[in-house]
Amino acid sequence: MRYQYYICDVFTDTHFGGNQLAALPQADGLSVDQMQQIAREFNFSERTFLFPAENGHSRKVRIFTPTTELPFAGHPNIETSTTVTFEENAGLVPVLAQRCTGHSLWCELQAPECLSVGRTTSRRLLASAVSLQSDDIVTKTHSPQVASVGLPFLFAVLTGCAALERARVVMDGLDALVAAGVTPDVFLYTYSEDEFDVRARMFAPLSGVPEDPATGSGNCALVGFLGHYSEMASGRASNGV
Repeated sequence: MRYQYYICDVFTDTHFGGNQLAALPQADGLSVDQMQQIAREFNFSERTFLFPAENGHSRKVRIFTPTTELPFAGHPNIETSTTVTFEENAGLVPVLAQRCTGHSLWCELQAPECLSVGRTTSRRLLASAVSLQSDDIVTKTHSPQVASVGLPFLFAVLTGCAALERARVVMDGLDALVAAGVTPDVFLYTYSEDEFDVRARMFAPLSGVPEDPATGSGNCALVGFLGHYSEMASGRASNGV
């Protein structure tokens, strides 16, 4: 049987930029092993497979990295959508897409779960996993901590962009996080002093993603995580880290 697929660049208006995604709009008949093999063949950070809905919504969506299936992800939903509700392993994901000027789209998704905040780990253990010093990690607001809105990440705030740029994965360090019962999908961020509020990097090599150019599921969780720790009435995080 022949299957049609699309390759899209998400979070960008430039070809070959942003975050690559392959989507197979009609995946009926594919087994889990076959979907995993296809995802490995494309070797993008994520690959989506669409099926008829099972619970009365728009479509059922399954998402795979090169090595594993994810319950939820951000940029695959943005690429796949118009105005729909996707059935994903983590729950329902409503997505609204509106066309802006030119060929650009404005998209908004609702995460499948409310924010959950989990286990913390030491600065030393995280630093050894990302080639940093313990002093590069700021703990004034929170220690390195797991948070999720459908897919868990270990969040840590760094001293600045210089520390963020120096981060490099150490596989033995990630294995140590797993041994400690902490997710090895690491989301590092810092408050910036430029046109952006926050700059971030996400590493998930044990899921087949050495570094993701942009991580919608992580960014969704980060916003809720910052609101969780903010004392401002609006929920908007201040620059006091």
